[in-house]
Amino acid sequence: MKIRIWKLSFLLCFLFVSHSFYSQSTYYPGSSWQTKTATEVGMSSEKLKSAVSFALNNENKVERDLRIANIKAFGREPNYRILGPMKKRGKPAGLIIKNGYIVAQWGDINRVDMTFSVTKSYLSTVAGLAVDEKLIKNVDDAVKNYVTDDTFEGPHNSKVTWRHLLNQSSDWSGCQFDICDWADRPPRRGTIDDWKNRKLYEPGTHYKYNDVRVNLLAYSLLQVWRKPLPMILKEKIMDPIGASTTWRWHGYKNSFVNVDGIMMQSVSGGGHFGGGIFINTLDHARFGLLFLRKGKWNGKQLISEDWITAARKPSFANKNYGFMWWLNEKQSLKGLSKNIYSARGFGGNFIVIDEEHDLVVVTRWLDSSKLGDFMKKVIDAVN
Repeated sequence: MKIRIWKLSFLLCFLFVSHSFYSQSTYYPGSSWQTKTATEVGMSSEKLKSAVSFALNNENKVERDLRIANIKAFGREPNYRILGPMKKRGKPAGLIIKNGYIVAQWGDINRVDMTFSVTKSYLSTVAGLAVDEKLIKNVDDAVKNYVTDDTFEGPHNSKVTWRHLLNQSSDWSGCQFDICDWADRPPRRGTIDDWKNRKLYEPGTHYKYNDVRVNLLAYSLLQVWRKPLPMILKEKIMDPIGASTTWRWHGYKNSFVNVDGIMMQSVSGGGHFGGGIFINTLDHARFGLLFLRKGKWNGKQLISEDWITAARKPSFANKNYGFMWWLNEKQSLKGLSKNIYSARGFGGNFIVIDEEHDLVVVTRWLDSSKLGDFMKKVIDAVN
């Protein structure tokens, strides 16, 4: 009997030590973020320096004054105007995170900058939290069952589901905050009458990158949460992962709506008309690390692993797009793993997640066409 008790005690002790070792082996940054040399994490120092140099030497050509950049990029859109806050951008900046540690950085990683459509990946995360908390029972539910005004009325819009909004295949038709869906990135050919009276695609069958419909998702989530979305993101994600208090999530000057008698701003999913998330590089990296760790932070599951998996699933209408995360299923980043996924924004803003090499890479103001070449250099530095 004594021998059996001794064996059981030994086994329990072994399991406790093993669990403690495993927990300690997965590093998460606290208020400060530990750095390690390339050699300490099994990377080539020279190749890593080459990757950083590449990022610095391939700055995006978008104007420093982003108001001018927006007008140049989107000014052809009917009645285009800037409705949300904007600011001048900084110089190239970035972080390379290996095994949770900072192994390389460049530029001003504390500077708060616009991040444009990287905001969409944060927005989809707020949707994931709503699914986790059963506020949204199923992503294939019709949104009209949750948003009770006339936003989703009619034979076409009533078919739109949360999934359709999340993978940008809804083809929702209408106007919101004085911007119409047809006026966002209209075809190069035709007239306003052609765009207004176009044939609608069956929801779920046709992918179209459209910020009006992304903002519609934000509005719909506001109706579900009954609280401002920045508050939800802060309480449930950004504070727990140790993000700074400097990030902001803006909407438009005309996007305030009455929720239970309180005027709340419906935020935007990017900077197309101004607004979106303004954030520093370090906070982006923390957010990326949360996804690399499949929604877990220091032993606590902040967002379900099921949602992380769902967000990365190729959509029917676009195999390279999930729930507002860009995938590499069809090799948009040639020569890189299909499992790499990323948040992407205008002007060369990226959060790249590579589980195979335990990497999170954040770049600000990189030449967008050079992302694949840059990531090859980073991965090549992993011995």
